[in-house]
Amino acid sequence: MDLNALRLLVRVAETRSFTRAAGDLGLTQSGLSRAISRLEQQLGVRLLQRNTRRVSLTPDGQLLVERAAPLLAELANTESLLLDRRDSPSGMLKISTPSLFGRKVVMPVIGELTAQHPQLSIEAVMTDRVVDIVDEGFDAVLRTGLIQDQRLIARPLPPLRWVTVAAPAYLERHGTPRQLADLQQHNCLTVRNLRSGRLVEWQFMDQGKPLDLAVQGRLIFDIGDALVDAVLGGFGIAQLMEFAVRDALDAGLLLPVLQAHAGRSRELSLVYPPSRQCSPKLTAFADALGRINW
Repeated sequence: MDLNALRLLVRVAETRSFTRAAGDLGLTQSGLSRAISRLEQQLGVRLLQRNTRRVSLTPDGQLLVERAAPLLAELANTESLLLDRRDSPSGMLKISTPSLFGRKVVMPVIGELTAQHPQLSIEAVMTDRVVDIVDEGFDAVLRTGLIQDQRLIARPLPPLRWVTVAAPAYLERHGTPRQLADLQQHNCLTVRNLRSGRLVEWQFMDQGKPLDLAVQGRLIFDIGDALVDAVLGGFGIAQLMEFAVRDALDAGLLLPVLQAHAGRSRELSLVYPPSRQCSPKLTAFADALGRINW
């Protein structure tokens, strides 16, 4: 079967017009008509009903288009992937990253890549919502925790470290907690997990063993970005990933507390479909991430 003629037939079916299809494809109407006539002769069936006003598919044509259109789209996608593997980073790279990590860590990587590769564009969805990689058309996503989906490739990245912090002004007013039990006397700023609806427990080490501790406070947020603003404002004590508050710690705007119980971390992975594994634009993004110390 002539695949090129099949592509032409699909375009005519989409536009319902020889004139529009020919214009879209850069062909003459007569050339387009001859190609489809040859396809009809090859298959031995009528594919189109033509009159002076419109073009419509015959039942055989409808069946052929319904079966062929998805296959042609997949062939085009495969061709794009093969070209993508061969060429330097170019085209659109669509990624998703947790909001706070995206602002603090991924944003500089995006700036670096777009400066180095003028043909590369990046769509960055910074959200704490768990996106569907395949259905939403992502090339890759950054995810925390263990990756259960065996259909995807997970490239481990350096883990994210937890740190418990407070502003000096808050500690001056309310005192510094020395033991985990002291947190009961403090306003612990918390975040609600968007998936489970539960408050995120704080993670500590207690006598060499991991301990997940439920804390309480008068402020609950839905994203880590607001949590950073609140702890900097002296509203209470918060537990955050170290990357989110490293600059504030270095500047003395925040102070670590309960360091004897620190040491917990969380897995971080770059996750992508197997079809993207050899993509130059994804490889460039992964390599740039690997050079960042968070």
